[in-house]
Amino acid sequence: MIEQQNRDTDPAREARQRRVGGVAFAAGVLAGLAFFAFFPGLPHIIDWGAVLVSLGVGLLARWGARGWVGRG
Repeated sequence: MIEQQNRDTDPAREARQRRVGGVAFAAGVLAGLAFFAFFPGLPHIIDWGAVLVSLGVGLLARWGARGWVGRG
């Protein structure tokens, strides 16, 4: 149990997870906004619904990236 706590508190690992999470969040938000801005057939308007969905996509990307990095 103590070994797991020591492994989880590694500052370099936490910094890497934080950096990867931030990049993944930004990429997810930009990808969501780009989808709503440029996908054919959708009105080319970025409204609050598109912003909220893009934030959700960013959070999902951050969660996935941090989980992926955390396994390694």
